[in-house]
Amino acid sequence: MKVKGLISDERITLPEMREQLAQVEAQRHEAGQEMSYELRQSIEHANHLSKTTAEKARALVNELLALEKMKPDIAFRIANIMPQSRDELRAIYAKERYTLTGEELDVILEMVITHL
Repeated sequence: MKVKGLISDERITLPEMREQLAQVEAQRHEAGQEMSYELRQSIEHANHLSKTTAEKARALVNELLALEKMKPDIAFRIANIMPQSRDELRAIYAKERYTLTGEELDVILEMVITHL
């Protein structure tokens, strides 16, 4: 598969990607075009792993970015994975040079739970 060009260079969450892939799927279906194997697998992957809506995921990213020790990479990773425990959050922060306290982890988990 050849890449013809870069359309945009912005970070999106997995639920937002799912919506965009659904639009592509609908356009291909209306035009009677066949979908490639890669596109079908991408759609299946996005549908299987998305745990919330695009609006809720973007709202979660915006709330997370307001926190003190939050990098954009980590905020998007949390919104995509939607961790449910402190251990899952610690795994996301494993490569960082700092660790979060229990209270900071609880604040992030509360944000995630409200956006599920």
